[in-house]
Amino acid sequence: MIRENLIRQIKQKGTCLCVGLDTDAAKLPLNLKGKPNAILEFNKQIIEATANLCVAYKINTAFYECLGAPGWEIMEETLSYIPKGIFTIADAKRGDIGNTSERYAKAFFERLNFDAITVSPYMGGDSVKPFLEFKNKVTIVLALTSNVGSADFEQLKTGDKYLYEQVLSTSQQWGTIENMMYVVGATKAEALMTIREIVPHHFLLIPGVGAQGGNLQDVLKYGAIKDEVGLLINSSRQILYASNGEDFAEKARDEAKKYLH
Repeated sequence: MIRENLIRQIKQKGTCLCVGLDTDAAKLPLNLKGKPNAILEFNKQIIEATANLCVAYKINTAFYECLGAPGWEIMEETLSYIPKGIFTIADAKRGDIGNTSERYAKAFFERLNFDAITVSPYMGGDSVKPFLEFKNKVTIVLALTSNVGSADFEQLKTGDKYLYEQVLSTSQQWGTIENMMYVVGATKAEALMTIREIVPHHFLLIPGVGAQGGNLQDVLKYGAIKDEVGLLINSSRQILYASNGEDFAEKARDEAKKYLH
């Protein structure tokens, strides 16, 4: 159902944009800084301005967890403000021994009711499978990330494959195209052709377009699935901080329009 809904929304809205709500209190517009509930108010206005121009929202939990209990409340309220039917991702990058992963899954799938969560696969299948056991939820596995440090491990050769290619190949035994996606950084667009040979039908979450230098046209050219697109292209800073004035929501909307295709 989630996959079908995503494909339908992408076609209806003409975009595969995922707006990253990585809200940094230090970067809030001047008219909101220092006010009670400033982060929540900022998030609400961003959502109102972009909801009909995106198919997903990704909340990077670190920006909320660092605030302690109030941050969790803001995250929960932000999540509840997102219109029904729009895909919601907890960018939490969890992954631990089985019984711990099970509790992470409960926290984000049951307590907070996200549609999806990002996970690290590097402790192996038993650290990822507890997330996949939840019905109508999606587990997004880190494959080839957009940061410079991805060269340290993800791009190491293991035999005749890069490690990220091994992750893609092995993990397909754990889930399906319905309940599993992959993170592939837009700054690695040249690798998308090879990645699509390994995972031709899985949705890919693509961070790194915009502020990190990724190119939207290259991502669509090399990563899209015919008739389905199969991509969620995330933009955070470029949209959130398009303006630090009172027109921040309007400018965020203008940036979101750039992702129409």
